[in-house]
Amino acid sequence: MRLVPRWALLSSGCAPVVLIGGWLIAARLEGPAYDPVTQTISVLAAYGAAGFWVMTTALAALGLCHLVTALGLRAAALPGRVALGAGGVTAFVVAAVPPPSSGGSLRHGAVAGVGFALLAMWPVLAADRRGTGPWGLRFVPSIAATLLMLVSAVWFLIEMHIDGAAGVAERLVTSIQSLWPFVVVASCLRYRYGIGRPGGSRSR
Repeated sequence: MRLVPRWALLSSGCAPVVLIGGWLIAARLEGPAYDPVTQTISVLAAYGAAGFWVMTTALAALGLCHLVTALGLRAAALPGRVALGAGGVTAFVVAAVPPPSSGGSLRHGAVAGVGFALLAMWPVLAADRRGTGPWGLRFVPSIAATLLMLVSAVWFLIEMHIDGAAGVAERLVTSIQSLWPFVVVASCLRYRYGIGRPGGSRSR
């Protein structure tokens, strides 16, 4: 098995930190006028928002984290690495095409949708179907992660349609998507040292 470098743990671990930290700080700058339950993260990244630069920087940093992680995750299947890296690129594009201060944006929504899809599909595309690799790359956990992301994304779309808790739903799916690369990298490093191998022992 090809080794996963330790720096991939840093890049993958920073992804949820910069994303969640970004929306928390941006929401605080926006003040009580912003409702995180019903309003999306895109509102924080819109032109004219008080936390515009904070949220835009966080999205760009998230994209960089995914790109670096995809580069280092050599134990994963190539299609999955490509999908993760492409998801990182879409985060850059989302940051580059923020929505207007009022109303929607077809370009922003389309790019965000592509990003959701790529980051939802990368776990199953990266899976090792032999079932002997790191836990995070085995088929069952990978398909479970993809299904969880897809289900939460569908919930987000439903909440958007009914003007419900879209902010909560979006934060759930984006949190899962930002955290899963860290889970995979951590399981690869554990496997590298003999932890979690079927019938294996700690290597020296």
